[in-house]
Amino acid sequence: MKDLDTTKEALETVKSVSETTSKALDVTEKFGGFIAQYVGGSLEQAMGIFEDKLKYLRWERQLRLIARVEELAKDHAVEISKRPIPLKMAIPLFEAASLEEEDYLQDLWAKLLLNASNAQSKVNLHRSYINILEQITSLEAKILKTIYDLEFSVSDGVDIATSKLPEEAHLEVDFDAINPAPDSIVDPIDDVKAALANLARLRCLALPTSFNGKEIFHHVNPTLLGRRFVDACSV
Repeated sequence: MKDLDTTKEALETVKSVSETTSKALDVTEKFGGFIAQYVGGSLEQAMGIFEDKLKYLRWERQLRLIARVEELAKDHAVEISKRPIPLKMAIPLFEAASLEEEDYLQDLWAKLLLNASNAQSKVNLHRSYINILEQITSLEAKILKTIYDLEFSVSDGVDIATSKLPEEAHLEVDFDAINPAPDSIVDPIDDVKAALANLARLRCLALPTSFNGKEIFHHVNPTLLGRRFVDACSV
């Protein structure tokens, strides 16, 4: 009797694994077809290119990426995939987008993908955009959106106050970066400081420095790369 129970349990386990594997394979094939739209090739070519890269990726995130791209395209009346993406950028883009666990950041990947493949978009995909999006957190992405939602020209060399980030930012008028009045110096919280430092490392923002080289965090300056990256990840 015990042997019979053990056999039943083993059969149930095999059945469960088989069903899960079958479902995962169906999703992988669907994702291969989805990829093929963007690289201008056949399903077989897309599957061959991405088979090793995507073998162990979570199929739930793949499905969500597909759904978000389709939703964004429908909401903004954008026709999907009229401009193939070069493979040297398509591979890291799909790999990173499929690995992303945070919905907020995966939505940015979906917007970047939609813009890159839309022939009517003014966005030209650069490898730097993929590198940046791979290396920022959702907090850093929200900080960039808050800053670049302001109306200004990057070429004007504006100063942006950071004390209320990530929720709010404002332009400083006649801000003396080297010797500000003591009551005007309001630094952001430490997490925001760390986020600003990383964004400055990626050249999405510029941090001013004092005469002795110390980083100043109570205001930042926008950069052309930061502006274009935010535009590329916006619909």
